[in-house]
Amino acid sequence: MAIRHLISLDDLTDADLNSIVARGAGFSSGELTPARTLEGTVAGIYSRKTSTRTRTAFSTGALRLGAQIIAYHGSDLMINTGETSEDTGRVFSRMLDTLVARTAGDPAELRAWASQDRMSVVNAMSADEHPTQGLTDLTTLLRHFGRIAGLRVLYVGEGNNTAAALALGLTRFPGTVLELRTPEGYGQGEDLRTRALALAAEHSALINERHDMTDLPADVDAVYTSRWQTTGTSKADPGWRRDFAPFQVTEALWETSRRAVFLHDLPAHPGEEVTADVLDGPHSIAFDQAENKMHSAMAVLEWCRVGIVADAAGGCA
Repeated sequence: MAIRHLISLDDLTDADLNSIVARGAGFSSGELTPARTLEGTVAGIYSRKTSTRTRTAFSTGALRLGAQIIAYHGSDLMINTGETSEDTGRVFSRMLDTLVARTAGDPAELRAWASQDRMSVVNAMSADEHPTQGLTDLTTLLRHFGRIAGLRVLYVGEGNNTAAALALGLTRFPGTVLELRTPEGYGQGEDLRTRALALAAEHSALINERHDMTDLPADVDAVYTSRWQTTGTSKADPGWRRDFAPFQVTEALWETSRRAVFLHDLPAHPGEEVTADVLDGPHSIAFDQAENKMHSAMAVLEWCRVGIVADAAGGCA
């Protein structure tokens, strides 16, 4: 079958999205056991920026599926001595079967690398979107609640690439509600907002964004935050912490949502975006979420190379 690329969650059909998430949840629950479906293939794991969970997840996942891996650091490639990104991608495609790349930059670079039919390209985080994190988050919700449809999620913090993937993923499940509370000037971009609103309308979901912490929704199923300093970025305003301070996740958010779980894409900075008693408290499933990145990565790698997907019950289709 033809290889497939994952640059954005927009690249996935609804069926593909559901299948990848269901298969990741199947791996997570133990209902599915990884087979050596990628035997004889080589995966390149390229991290131009720092990476703990994503790099480990895809490396471990590829090995569990029988692939061999080559790991590249940001300073390893000849791009640093003047080779064009386009030529680097052409070389990769003649030697690798899959490239998992964290660039934290313009996704156009990844699109260029994906403009061939030899090597699958997976976006492990670009400036605008973190699609594999979005798949991890959906896998975690399915694993914990047994469903995604109808869930209500409160996201608090910067409208970064993690929030973008959440908006493009959760809105494709019927009856879901995503409430984003972001500091003024640090919300989601207009293009992303337009895309997410269109998806929500198409799938009978709701998405809303405000820039304050008043009148928060009650009885949400999950409270989500991410670090205030997104990997590979900095903020021009030296007083940005003042703007972010009201958006810290504290135990007070559970006063009207007693059963909500806490999600965080990690790394966390206790005392900044979240208090330690929430991160390490009874609501938190953040480290289950981190582990699920490996299970989700295996589902993505299989989808890209061999087309194995899962039906709604978690089995192979």
